[in-house]
Amino acid sequence: MSQKIAFVGVGRMGANMARRLHECGHPVVAVYDNHAPSAAALAQELGIAHAPTLAAVTAAADVILTVVTDDAAQLAVFAETGDSLLASATGKVFINCATVTPRTHLEIERRARATGAVSLEACMASSIPQARAGTLYLMCGGSPDVFARVQPILAHLSNAPRLIGSTGQAAQVKALVNMVMNINTAGLAEGLGLGHALGLDLDTLREVFAQTGAASQVLKTDGEDMQARAHDCYFSAAHAAKDSTIAWVLGCEAGLQLPLAAATKLQYDRLVALGAGSLDKSAVAELTFKGRRV
Repeated sequence: MSQKIAFVGVGRMGANMARRLHECGHPVVAVYDNHAPSAAALAQELGIAHAPTLAAVTAAADVILTVVTDDAAQLAVFAETGDSLLASATGKVFINCATVTPRTHLEIERRARATGAVSLEACMASSIPQARAGTLYLMCGGSPDVFARVQPILAHLSNAPRLIGSTGQAAQVKALVNMVMNINTAGLAEGLGLGHALGLDLDTLREVFAQTGAASQVLKTDGEDMQARAHDCYFSAAHAAKDSTIAWVLGCEAGLQLPLAAATKLQYDRLVALGAGSLDKSAVAELTFKGRRV
């Protein structure tokens, strides 16, 4: 555990990953976030540095994990001019955990290599509790040598980190995971919404769903929350809209018609437009239950 580690992006996922590695004995030495108070609070909690710039993050660490929101944010922290993680980055390893397009992962790899650094995409198919417990499902893309080099770190974040293939392929798989999850979530919201409109007992309906072909992981995680209108955020509607768009675009580029993915994207786009993007993805039920308003 001699590799010094830093984090860029310490929202709920990044902060809990940093806490996990710190508790496991890894030398987490610095954190950075565009929302400086978040980084400052975590730095004080862990007794580490709050890096003032991206360049300072790279200078402090051997391995830098980025956990940012979208393509624009990912490209910005690896900017080719100005303050950037690429400053004096020779020999550094970047592990990029954001759900972004495959094209962006490939571009980050190109930029990193140009400075003498290496990168690995590590897409996460889990949520906040798993980040804290070190049980993330990590789908990685990139060089097997880089994957092996950071295996001690990945092993304390995930029960079974998996190398999917070359850079960009993990992002493709993650897009499909979230596409199917979001479709399932929207479908469950419609089923429960219709059951409610028909006057059915929703506890009974969920029990029947669980014992039949309507069963799903989403039913376990979101069904009761949809019924109770409990939309505390574990995976936001805004992220569901973003990730549904990534998958839908991949489908268009492949020449496929994906009507379910398209309809699900529109539902989450609508939630965001209504100002509910910060709610959990289960809030899609607010669009399907009669008489509800976001």
